Amino acid sequence: MGVFDRLPPMDHLRSEKMCFVQLIIPAESARVAVTYLGELGLLQFKDLNEDKSPFQRIFVNQVKRCAEMARKLRFFSDQINKAGVRSSVRPALEPDIDLEELEARLGEHEHELLEMNTNSDKLQQTYNELLEFKLVLTKAGGILASSHNHATSAERELDENVYDREVDEGNAYLLEQGVHQGSSGNSGVRFVSGIILKSKALAFERMLFRATRGNMLFNQAPAGEPVTDPISGEEVEKTVFVVFFSGEQAKAKILKICDSFGASCYPVPEEMIKQRQIFNEVSARLSDLEVTLDAGIQHRNKALETVGSQLWRWTIMVKKEKAVYDTLNMLNFDVTKKCLVGEGWCPIFAKSQIKDCLQRATFHSNSQVGIIFHEMDTLESPPTYFRTDKFTNAFQEIVDAYGVARYQEANPAVYSVVTFPFLFAVMFGDWGHGICLLLGALVLILCEKKLSSQLGSFMEMAFGGRYVILLMAIFSIYCGLIYNEFFSVPFHIFGKSAYECREKSCSDAHTAGLIKVRDPYPFGVDPSWRGSRSELPFLNSLKMKMSILMGVAQMNLGIVLSYFDARFHGNALDIRYQFIPQMIFLNSLFGYLALLILIKWCTGSQADLYHVMIYMFLDPAGDLGENQLFWGQKELQILLLLMALVAVPWMLFPKPFILKKLHKERFQGHTYRFLGTSEMDPDSEPDSARARHDDFNFGEVFVHQMIHSIEFVLGAVSNTASYLRLWALSLAHSELSTVFYEKLLLLAWGYDSLIVKSAGLVVFAFATAFILLMMETLSAFLHALRLHWVEFMNKFYHGDGYKFKPFSFALLADDED
Repeated sequence: MGVFDRLPPMDHLRSEKMCFVQLIIPAESARVAVTYLGELGLLQFKDLNEDKSPFQRIFVNQVKRCAEMARKLRFFSDQINKAGVRSSVRPALEPDIDLEELEARLGEHEHELLEMNTNSDKLQQTYNELLEFKLVLTKAGGILASSHNHATSAERELDENVYDREVDEGNAYLLEQGVHQGSSGNSGVRFVSGIILKSKALAFERMLFRATRGNMLFNQAPAGEPVTDPISGEEVEKTVFVVFFSGEQAKAKILKICDSFGASCYPVPEEMIKQRQIFNEVSARLSDLEVTLDAGIQHRNKALETVGSQLWRWTIMVKKEKAVYDTLNMLNFDVTKKCLVGEGWCPIFAKSQIKDCLQRATFHSNSQVGIIFHEMDTLESPPTYFRTDKFTNAFQEIVDAYGVARYQEANPAVYSVVTFPFLFAVMFGDWGHGICLLLGALVLILCEKKLSSQLGSFMEMAFGGRYVILLMAIFSIYCGLIYNEFFSVPFHIFGKSAYECREKSCSDAHTAGLIKVRDPYPFGVDPSWRGSRSELPFLNSLKMKMSILMGVAQMNLGIVLSYFDARFHGNALDIRYQFIPQMIFLNSLFGYLALLILIKWCTGSQADLYHVMIYMFLDPAGDLGENQLFWGQKELQILLLLMALVAVPWMLFPKPFILKKLHKERFQGHTYRFLGTSEMDPDSEPDSARARHDDFNFGEVFVHQMIHSIEFVLGAVSNTASYLRLWALSLAHSELSTVFYEKLLLLAWGYDSLIVKSAGLVVFAFATAFILLMMETLSAFLHALRLHWVEFMNKFYHGDGYKFKPFSFALLADDED
């Protein structure tokens, strides 16, 4: 291990070093200090009032005020969106205002808007009622005129706007009598006119008939067009009605029924002259109301434009103030009630910046006493903080989706920047498809300023991973050049093929009749393999062995990182009884398999590696025969098998017993220290020696170690097999691409019809775009994700930490109220 010990520390691969700090802030400086810390965004406060409800905290009234102002701002935003007023993106320049002035201004604007809304609603309701009245005058006037013209007949058709009604002889007599009485001025037959929902008209008529025992005549006429309801403000289908009746009791019943059905009754005079007069008056009032409503809308829009020009600025200001007081509620008063005490975590590199902020806060608040800022010791585990940029953030999010790293744990995201897109490309390798992905990634990157605020949820996810897509595309082009596939078509990019026909007559032959005439193809797969009878066996063997080599290499990288983690934290037990036996076990079996693959490739041997690995377990001392690749192979296999068998109990037994021994030595005699002291109870202290001594459970530690050992032994086999998905997905992508090319494009291109060729080209383009570039991309992405989470990261990564969440104003724009 001396080689590893001489390596430089892996500081750039670990989370930032954190320190637990305490702040003692004078009350007059508290708000300014927290505001400056929010602008800096490098201090995570600890809630010292977890046992208190939000209403029991110190600054609850200020939080309520900010919440009320936030409600008013949301009301303004809703009104602006409802009115369709465009608020300026850049707020108008105005002098800074304090919170009290802003609160007063928001109250004035809200009162003004509510008053304008109330007046507008009343005017609109009056306007809708007058529209209904005008409609009732028109339709009911026609009904009344028709009833006058047809009073002598009991069963004749009315005008085309009036429905046909059958009445009995008593009703006919009543109508005739009422008309004559009405015309003579007597109070015999009367009528009620109004308007009702079309869906309620039939039930309304039946109720009137039953209530009056048939002593009424119901006439109706459809409104003809949707009518705006004065109460709900919605456009609905309505019907104008006129009910003829006799007597005061019938009138009272009819009016009650109208009220219960939501019908609106309007007075319509019987004389045509009065009807025209009222119609003209209603029309004049409607014109006046239209002018008044337009003026009110313009005045309201101007008020909303004034508010909208400052809405974004005011919203950010209120959010900041509310965040400041929410943070102050996490602090406690000291015993003198003159200072606030806060605790939290900050990166070590930020201590000087935080001190500068606190000094500025003391100066600007004119405080006589400075703010005390000092570091404290704690038993709590620090949060994890990685400094990322727009390039590395997506890779860090991929790792964090599995679990946030422990404090100072090796960060897999550093390696995932290369390994993740590369494993994706191994499965997706086609440099034609890779160019398509590259163009899409470049569009997202070059237009990132425009696209950042105009995308949906799916595209937003793709936009956030634009640099991941960029690297996946670049590696796909690289692997596609190795596979020599451009939409499944091979090209002679790097020179001529190493094979040629034996004779000119075998120009279309594959394999048979081909001879090797020059050095191997300089880069990637020789184009002559394309379409040959041995293409599939050759590519299967190549990609399967390549998958095993990549899997063994990445798993070894994970185990090596576990060594660096143990070395960094000074855990010699993990190095001796976890790292060393794991390396021995994995490489005794699958490292040896990788070595055999490389030897077979270099020597051109025909040995059967399946036979070698199987009989390494079944018959270790047996003769290898033609499967022997090098001298001393049998002896080496026996040695490796014994080492693998020894590694399993090496992982399982020593560590739990050594931990038990160390624990006993550490706490030997500590429990007796409390004998004879009656002033304190040792069990009352959670961090006392006895409490920590009782926390150790040998059975639990042993079971955990046994599970970990069994998981590694079984996982070494299953994880290696899992890397064969690289071979399977790569083969599936290649064959699917070949099918689309041959069965869609080439088949259509064989016809003489231009329409068939165009259709084949379109179908091929859509199949390539939606199946190969979308579904296959997602499939390869998910498989690469699984290989990193399960096969690679479980060798060293715990992922049970928690993120560093500093108090920062920069994060407020993404927060929702």
